[in-house]
Order: sequence, then structure tokens, then C-alpha cells
Amino acid sequence: MKHIIQKIRNIGLVAHIDAGKTTTTERMLFFAGITHKIGETHNGEAVTDFMEQEQERGITITSAAITAEWKKHQINIIDTPGHIDFTIEVERSLRVLDGIVMVFCGVGGVEPQSETVWHQADKYKVPRIAFVNKMDRQGADMHHTVEMMDEMLDANPLHFQLPIGQGEDFVGIVDLITMKAYTYDELEMIEGEIPDDMKELAQEKHEEMIETLADFDEDLMIKYLEDEKITEFDIKKAARTAVLNLCVTPVFCGSAFKNKGVRFIMDAIVDYLPSPIDRGAVTGKAVDDEETVITRKPSVHRPFSALAFKITNDPYVGQQTFVRAYSGKLETGTYIYNPAKQERERIGRLMRIHAKEREDVDTLVAGDIGAIIGTKYTTTGDTLCDEEKPIILEKIEFPDTVLDMHIKPKSNKDREKLSRALNKLALEDPSFNVKYDEETEQTVISGMGELHLDVIADRLKREHKVDIEVGEPAVRYRETVTTEAEHEYKLKRQSGGRGQYAHIVFRLEPNKEEGLDFESHIKGGNIPKEFIPAIEDEFYKVAKDGLLADYPIVDVKFVLIDGSYHDVDSSEMAFRSCTKLALRQAFPKAEPILLEPIMKIEINTPDEYMGDIIGDINKRRGKINKMRRHRKGSQKLSGTVPLKSMFGYASDLRSISSGRANFSMEFLRYDPLPVSIQEELIEKSREDEAA
Repeated sequence: MKHIIQKIRNIGLVAHIDAGKTTTTERMLFFAGITHKIGETHNGEAVTDFMEQEQERGITITSAAITAEWKKHQINIIDTPGHIDFTIEVERSLRVLDGIVMVFCGVGGVEPQSETVWHQADKYKVPRIAFVNKMDRQGADMHHTVEMMDEMLDANPLHFQLPIGQGEDFVGIVDLITMKAYTYDELEMIEGEIPDDMKELAQEKHEEMIETLADFDEDLMIKYLEDEKITEFDIKKAARTAVLNLCVTPVFCGSAFKNKGVRFIMDAIVDYLPSPIDRGAVTGKAVDDEETVITRKPSVHRPFSALAFKITNDPYVGQQTFVRAYSGKLETGTYIYNPAKQERERIGRLMRIHAKEREDVDTLVAGDIGAIIGTKYTTTGDTLCDEEKPIILEKIEFPDTVLDMHIKPKSNKDREKLSRALNKLALEDPSFNVKYDEETEQTVISGMGELHLDVIADRLKREHKVDIEVGEPAVRYRETVTTEAEHEYKLKRQSGGRGQYAHIVFRLEPNKEEGLDFESHIKGGNIPKEFIPAIEDEFYKVAKDGLLADYPIVDVKFVLIDGSYHDVDSSEMAFRSCTKLALRQAFPKAEPILLEPIMKIEINTPDEYMGDIIGDINKRRGKINKMRRHRKGSQKLSGTVPLKSMFGYASDLRSISSGRANFSMEFLRYDPLPVSIQEELIEKSREDEAA
């Protein structure tokens, strides 16, 4: 069984939008024999892009998991989205992957989302290899892309291949390990000698590769220094060690669309990326003691542990819970434990997924990725484990939403249907939130960007057959305080029978640690211990809905200093009501302000449009603070801009640059909102309440 686990590769394809991840995945499936026809993203035929929206837009929205086999190894491939609005899909995939293939466009090089994903992979210490794709495109330049990887990502990139020609002249690849040239006739790969005009460069890069790898392998170092014969095995062994320890990034090249270079990538996945055993034991915490660290080795003989990293609703089989098994084995018909929900789950069916195709299996073993059918309580990020040996694995962190949109059903009879559909979508996508406003009878959906909410609205109409009316997107601001304020409030009500009594003295202050925090300094039983959780819970509840203009409160500490109670009239409910009313009075004293989401923006533009684009960003209260040569005749502009100013920017940028510039945005931080805009929003909030 250890031998079987050693032959598993859990890998993801990640990159900037339109670098060719999905096309590369399609070719991998074709060469692995999973598909017998090559699907094209531009024709809406890609196996992994099976949602209608993905096929129409030619982009990946959800990460799809596919199992394939190559050279007697089981490869579980996750094709992830490149658009920043769906970054949570990448984040949760990286949490469960063992290695990644970074796909770069040979023309665009290192683009904004490439940087974001690279740093996400750094966070999880995921080994990676790089594939410079689209070498057949005009302007493709592998050497420039490798320079950008070194400069912008600190990737320590290492040429394992060289392209034979670039752009229209791209005909094949020089393999720097075998020192052979490979050209193509349709799907046939033809081995030959390195062209004469490339021999010197190939030899130089071959020696550079060996010299670098010798630093990470003693056997190779000895052979290199003593000028002994170095074999392919020696180079691959050293390269594997270097990749697993995140010391180098091997760089390959090709054109997935033209079927060139893909089989080398599949070989590299097997040769250099880790198995679950290489990645080693996973750590978690004891259920009853967060301080106690537990480890689980990737062995079938250990207690079962797995992480649920994705949930989908399938019209044929119902809820599918995608899991990565870290230890033990899972069999159909058995029970497992969800410590976060304190519930047992019965394993109805186990499946391997080939995108929208499914294959029933009896067992999932340590290191495997598959789907469970029949879970009732599990949500994304939950641990599933052996009930007798429970463990809680590190949770997946989800970013805060930055954009709101009002939606409502076109007819009242669809109200219940809309509610059910939204609950399903929120369960699938942790970066999507739903809130129902009782007073206005409006549903507010929140997400990561315009495209994110656009796709959600589209899915409601198509998949869930709900006719909806959609409002304009609105920025999701935050509220916070800028100074300390102490407040005392006494609730004293008598109505007929039992009354209500609660008395609290507390302080609100900016929280330097970020987030919301609650501290109790109550001594001597002035407030009984059993009532303090009610005060804390109500603080968090009020903070969720806001007090200044109905936006969530952030970065505030509530310090409970003193108070009193009544033997008969005090209750949890009384202290909840007291806290809520007290916060309404105290919040204005702490000089509250609104915070707005600030986006990091990167724009690639031809030189001639640079001035107009910078001027336009300045008008939007943005600032360009860095410019660097992207490639000949074009610049990469980096800066910051408030999200509020960026609605409809894509069409404006097209207009300014005659369609030749492109941009990428991602959330960076929250900054105080200018006073004039803040006053407008507070006034509008009051008018809405009055209405």
C-alpha cells in the first residue's frame, strides 16, 4: 500500500487568466487516454469547464478534479480558475494539493494573478514546476519569462528545456537532460539531434543546470567535481530533491494548443513533484485541547483523517463533498466523525471524479482525492476523521466579501425557491454570502467582485430556474472606531410579572491586533459568569450588522469592566438587550468611521496610452506607484484604487486604449473613506431606515 501511495500525485494547474491552464489539462487528459477527442475552451468543449457559464465565457470558474493515469502513476489533477474573483477556488485547492504546475503565457510572462497564486503556494510551501505555454504565439519569449520569474517571484527558475524557434517559427523543444531535440508531426514526437545553431546555448544551459542541481545532491556534486559521467538518473534524482525542498523551479516550454511539450510536463509531474509520502505527516489539533498537536502520517494503517475542501450540488447524485484523505482509509457504508459539527456522517457512496463523469469506488486511501455522496452536516473546510481518534486539521481561511448586490424574485411564488437555491450556492462557495433584510424584504448577496456576482445571478436563472431582478452592485464598506470610549448602561424594566434588569460598564477601543475582540475584567461576581457569554455573543451579533451605516464592524475591542445584576430580574435575554442598546449609545462616542476596500491594480498597456490611463486612474482617486517595462513597447503599471471607483472599468479601459490594454485587480486593504462620501452614505442609510 505504501508503494501505491508513493505513486499518487495530487497536482493543480494554476496561472493568470488565459495562460492556457484548461487547454493544457485537456491535452493531458487526451494523452492519458481519459478522453478520445481533444476539447477546446474556445469551442466550449473542455472537459473540466463543464458549467454553461465556463463554456460560454471561455474561463474556468470552479476548480474541477480529474483522475488520470500516466506511467503507472495515479495523477489527481485540479484545474483552477485564473480570474481573481474566484481566488478562493485556488486557495482551497492549494490547501490540499501536493504540487503545482505553474502555467505562464510565453507572451505575457509573469502576470498579476500569477504573482498572487505564486505567493499563495509559498504560504502552503507547495513544490512547483513551470510550463511556459503559447510558444507558438507572436511575441513569445521564454528567456524573458524566466527572467521575470527570477525577478518578480524569486523562483530560482532553471531551464530544463529550450524552445526551437519562437512564435510562428516554434517547431520543437530541446531537452537539456537527454540533450536531444524533439520536433512534432501532428501528434507524433520525433527525436533528433540538437540544431547546430543551438548547440552552444544548449550546452551552456545544460552545464548551468547540473552546476545548480549539484548544490542539492552530494552524489551529483562529487561526479561534477571529479568530472565523472553524469547520467539522466543522476540529474533527475538531484532535481527531485531540489524541487521537493522548494530550492528550484524547473522550467519547461511548449504549446498546449499545438500538442507540443505536454507529455514532457506529465513526465515531470511523475519525476519531480511529490507523492503524499514525500509531503510527510499532516498536523492537527486535539478536539478537546487546542494546545495539543497531533500528527497523522500518510499511511493506511493510521486512523482516518481528511479535509473537505469543496462542496457541489449535482442534479443526479445530490451533494458531493470533495475530500483529500491524509491518513487511514475510508470505505463505503461506514461512518466517520465531523468534530467541527460534532456529528457522525454515513458514507453512502465514494467516487473518483472525471469532471462531470463519475466512477464509483469502494475505498479512498491516504493521499487520495475523491468525493463522498451522502454527507448531511459537512461544509467546506471541515475535518472528517475516525470517531475513536478525532483530530481537527488546519482550517481553510476565506477572505471577506467586498461587493454587495440586491436581488429579488420576479414573483412571490419563487421566494422559497430562491432561498433554497441561495443556500445551496452559499454552501458550495464560502466566498459568497447571503443576507435577508427583514425590514426591506430584500435579499443581499455578497461576493468577491462584479464577475463573481454576475456568475451567481446567472446560475440562479439557469441551474435553479429562478427568475430574478438584479440591482446595481454596491461596495461592502466596514465600520470601525478611532478612539476609546467608556460607557455605562442600565436596563431596568418592569411589566406585570418578572422584570428585566441588566447593568454593564464597558469600553470600546480600536483593536491593534485587527479583527473583533472581547475581554472581560469582571471580578467578584458583579455579573455572574453565566451571563457574560450572552454579552459577548450580542457584541459579535451587533458588530455583524453595524451601527453607523449598517456595515460590518471590524478591528474593535469590547472590554467589559463592571456591572451589576438582580437575583430575580436578570437573565441572558436581559443582558443581551442591555448590550445591544448600550452599543448603540456608545458607538458614536468612539468616533466611528467608514472604511472602504482598496484594490491593488496592475495594468499592461502599450506606451502610447500610458498617460491617459494614469490620468484616468488619478480621477478615480487611485494612484500608480510603480512602472516597469513589460516587454518592448509596453509598460506594466502597478498601483492602488478604491473599489467604488472601478465599476465598469473594463469597458472604459478598452475605450481609452482601443482595446489594447488589460488589467487585473485584487483586494489589498481597507482605508478610511473620505469624509464627504462617508456623510452621503450615513445620510442614505438614515433615509432608508426612515422609509
